[in-house]
Amino acid sequence: MIGLSLHCEFVQHILTGFIANEVRKTGFSRIVVGLSGGVDSALSAYLGAKALGAENVWALMMPYRTSSPESREHAELVVKQLGIQSDVIEITPMVDAYFERFPESDHVRRGNKMARERMTILFDHSAKLKALVLGTSNKTELLLGYGTLYGDMASAINPLGDLYKTQIRHLARHMGIPEVIVRKAPSGDLWVGQTDEAELGFTYEEVDRILYLMVDRRCEISELIAAGFEERFVRAVLTKVQASQYKRRLPLIAKISARTIDRDFRYPRDWGK
Repeated sequence: MIGLSLHCEFVQHILTGFIANEVRKTGFSRIVVGLSGGVDSALSAYLGAKALGAENVWALMMPYRTSSPESREHAELVVKQLGIQSDVIEITPMVDAYFERFPESDHVRRGNKMARERMTILFDHSAKLKALVLGTSNKTELLLGYGTLYGDMASAINPLGDLYKTQIRHLARHMGIPEVIVRKAPSGDLWVGQTDEAELGFTYEEVDRILYLMVDRRCEISELIAAGFEERFVRAVLTKVQASQYKRRLPLIAKISARTIDRDFRYPRDWGK
């Protein structure tokens, strides 16, 4: 990988191997993924089908009453192309029942509730199907904190978390994901007209260049400004990365013993096998 470019065939090989190994080493053979109609979840589904076979991938489409019909169409296009198992579970009754008590709730609270409702359904089906939940959050979203903690950011394993959004698009095209999905405006589809880039205030292409230099190359603010980036933009991105650090770690445990789970007891999950 040079900069944000990808050797797509090699990355595909690594990620499908990752999925197959991590799923099977825990005694599972199936995965379940929330299919939104966007490129991230589509890519996770494609990688999962490549790694485990279409018969071992379950896709759940979980629309809310304000969800775009286009999202459902694109999700069904992925299901059809891959030949994977699927189901549609409407989340409107559960979400609306909760907010009947809190009618003053803003779109952020409602969006978070929708994301967490979808994840509870995915983990319920994880138990039902004996399948691991496959993650769909990319590196850009994780670094910016642009996701819901214990909602769309949750998973058992995540093959996309080290790929920036622009890299997601490159790999998606390589794997044959329909162009209508790859090129459409990214959206969590949480309310009518919502798009990621409008909410963030910049495009993924713009922020990925800064994040790559800031995180992967460890460039200082002064170096980024010297490279031609606007100082206000650089500082705004850095603030988002710093402010969302709590979302990227397990819950912090207060230390009172000699071996605390999150810092002293760090055996891999296949320890003892």
